[in-house]
Amino acid sequence: MTVESVNPETRAEPATELREPPLAGGGVPLLGHGWKLARDPLAFMAQLRDHGDVVRIKLGPKTVYAVTTPALTGALALSPDYHIAGPLWESLEGLLGKEGVATANGPLHRRQRRTIQPAFKLDAIPAYGPIMEEEAHALTERWQPGRTIDATSESFRVAVRVAARCLLRGQYMDERAERLCVALATVFRGMYRRMVVPLGPLYRLPLPANREFNSALADLHLLVDEIIAERRASGQKPDDLLTALLEAKDDNGDPIGEQEIHDQVVAILTPGSETIASTIMWLLQALAEHPEHTDRIRDEVEAVTGGRPVAFEDVRKLTHTANVIVEAMRLRPAVWVLTRRAVVDTELGDYRIPAGSDIIYSPYAIQRDPKSYAAHLEFDPDRWLPERVKDLPKYAMRPFSLGNRKCPSDHFSMAQLTLITAALATKYRFEQVPGSNDAVRVGITLRPHDLLVRPVAR
Repeated sequence: MTVESVNPETRAEPATELREPPLAGGGVPLLGHGWKLARDPLAFMAQLRDHGDVVRIKLGPKTVYAVTTPALTGALALSPDYHIAGPLWESLEGLLGKEGVATANGPLHRRQRRTIQPAFKLDAIPAYGPIMEEEAHALTERWQPGRTIDATSESFRVAVRVAARCLLRGQYMDERAERLCVALATVFRGMYRRMVVPLGPLYRLPLPANREFNSALADLHLLVDEIIAERRASGQKPDDLLTALLEAKDDNGDPIGEQEIHDQVVAILTPGSETIASTIMWLLQALAEHPEHTDRIRDEVEAVTGGRPVAFEDVRKLTHTANVIVEAMRLRPAVWVLTRRAVVDTELGDYRIPAGSDIIYSPYAIQRDPKSYAAHLEFDPDRWLPERVKDLPKYAMRPFSLGNRKCPSDHFSMAQLTLITAALATKYRFEQVPGSNDAVRVGITLRPHDLLVRPVAR
């Protein structure tokens, strides 16, 4: 099974009679449904399907349209009538800027995709293989049997190192990975608050939480400036994404601006590292909770490699390993909420969506919906076997999105996740230790609160 094999892309049929979506109950003055979204966001988003395929909710004074079915989330992602915008992206603007590929729309976004896409083409990924292998095996060597591992810091460290060494060719040091880990935790927590409770002016007051947020955000941008400055000073031009950005031209044939270069590097190092790190954390949690699948991964790797260390060339053959990764992403998607904005009067299903409206949907809710998945809360990697996956509804699982907003690094991400999972499961079993808390911590991404694991040598 590959991620790309999950559901073909089709567009929803146009509605014949348009209605206004129902309004969800339980809103309160000023905050609307934002207080429910802040208190228990996963449960709130999951229960919205009981009220309709499209439901109106209030975030502060703003009306937002929540989409709850796989078919309509697919139509939303594929339609040119919706742009990247809305509460999520507004909350991320301080980090991602307005000129990076993650937040741009229209011609600017298309040009930026053309600039970065060569670094993520299928035929470019093997060049990163030796680095991915080195980092995966270094992880198994750094971790010692019987010693407690802080999954948060270790997951960030390896995610940042792979991104920096492959895409920025940086001599990346653990100290910077630690800075990124600490700063991102603060920044994404603050951005989540700004998304669900949009009280703009209050976030500019010199309150302790606001000062902490601003300090962490400044350190993230300083880190990016250091990386770019070091590359310029070196005079080197390795064949990597940073070189492509430094030599990129705009539509007039002039070099792209410094802000765009900065925003693009931010998009490489921050959301990418955050989502990959969160996924590694959930994989460690799954390996500890389901040792039978850890053993199946070990057996699969040994059957493929004959006992030698797992290598990039083995990735496509590790089908059960990939299915474990996809199942972990289904139950605990790093990106649990997404937003779009209607640029024209349009429709979703039988509902009218006015121009300028914000739309929200939750991959977490979609991917756990009992209407789509049998035994929807059960960890079952075999549901991704070819004979079973064909029974899933369209768009019930799209961990890297689709359409022109599909994550350009999907193959890159799956390769590194497969190598890391295979290397760890081959050498160790895992168990959680006293004090570990694997409950879901909700922010811009999902991660365990404080996952502590102990590797047990095989």
